[in-house]
Amino acid sequence: MTNIPEADLLPITASLSNDGRLAIGGCDVRKLVEEFGSPLYIYDEATLRGMCRDFVGGFADEYPRSHVEYSSKAFANPTVARIIEEEDLDMDVVTGGELAVAMAADFPAERLNFHGNNKGREELEEAVRYGIASITLDSFHEIDLLSDVARESGVRQKVMLRLSPSVDPHTHMLTATGILDSKFGFSIETGDAEHAVEQALAQEWLEVEGLHFHLGSPIFELEPYSEAIDYVLRFAADMRDKYGLDLQRFSPGGGFAIGYVTDTLPPSISAYANEIATAVRSGCDRYGLDEPELTVEPGRAIVGRAGVAVYTVGGIKTIPGVRTYVSVDGGMGDNIRPALYDSEYAVVPVDRPNAVRDVVTTVAGKYCESGDVLARDVELPALEPGELLALPASGAYCLMMASNYNMQTRPAVILVNDGQSRLIRRRETYADLLAPSLDLD
Repeated sequence: MTNIPEADLLPITASLSNDGRLAIGGCDVRKLVEEFGSPLYIYDEATLRGMCRDFVGGFADEYPRSHVEYSSKAFANPTVARIIEEEDLDMDVVTGGELAVAMAADFPAERLNFHGNNKGREELEEAVRYGIASITLDSFHEIDLLSDVARESGVRQKVMLRLSPSVDPHTHMLTATGILDSKFGFSIETGDAEHAVEQALAQEWLEVEGLHFHLGSPIFELEPYSEAIDYVLRFAADMRDKYGLDLQRFSPGGGFAIGYVTDTLPPSISAYANEIATAVRSGCDRYGLDEPELTVEPGRAIVGRAGVAVYTVGGIKTIPGVRTYVSVDGGMGDNIRPALYDSEYAVVPVDRPNAVRDVVTTVAGKYCESGDVLARDVELPALEPGELLALPASGAYCLMMASNYNMQTRPAVILVNDGQSRLIRRRETYADLLAPSLDLD
């Protein structure tokens, strides 16, 4: 690692090139842009594999009967899925499209879980046909629908039930998913969770293997996990006594945070693992439950730090006494998180990462929206058109939430490792944009 101010946010291989520019995975970022174009998303293989190993090892140390399940909604890509498999992680999907990515990567069906809050019949049929290990049910409709699909397929399908524990994780209101007022999960508080357990256990073609909840993301505090785990395990004990529920598997979801700005860094993986493992053991002991298999579901924490978005500076506007706007060739079309969640990002001047930063700058995108701002009031050197800016911690959700607003093409994605780079998703073309609309008559 280098003395770049954003070193704790950048991939672990970040360094300075011989020319003093930002390098990732042994590759000069400017040279990568010259080869693959701008905007460009760069993923560092060493960081990605390192995060996988840290999660697997960190949770195994605290709770040997644990599984790490990569949440592919953070970044679904066949190349990444193969790396996930090689590092011995399981994986979850939330749509038929994400399942298609897993299938394209030949990801083992026995290591897949299907999440999501409104799975359709065709999606469930495909999942059952593929032999998916488990499906997490989110509504009474899904219980009935999957029961029908399983019966028609002649398969007794393993399922988990997603619960809502009504615990506030103190994150953005739009990313809090375990509170009472949420579209996700069966509420324990309202009694829906108990009805779901009773209904699911009554289905001949479903095997209820466990319970799941997810509080939201990103979660920088540890206490909400312990609070929710105790509440759900108490519920599990009650359901055992009333309906014979056998808690073989338990998941407190994911939500593990990453650093986006230098002054707000998350707890360590070992801290998350210790908090969760301790809470599970304590709860099982308190309520007389056998310790189940534990599944955690990191997504952002696996790929977030591994990815860096790179943009080229275009127009620069200074409004005296107000603000300096620096416009780049991407924006909310490839990263809507700042507009949607008020998310903050650090900004690294690629060509001179260690230059004096004495100009308060707002980095704006090229989309026709006033809210298209990637980073507001960050300190940068005085910039010129043609310079490159890198946004660390862009590996999760940015590309998965990308759009073609303004008929803008989405950027290329490359994977770097040991001085080598390879394209893992090509840049869209105008032909790609037009193809769905042509020849329809």
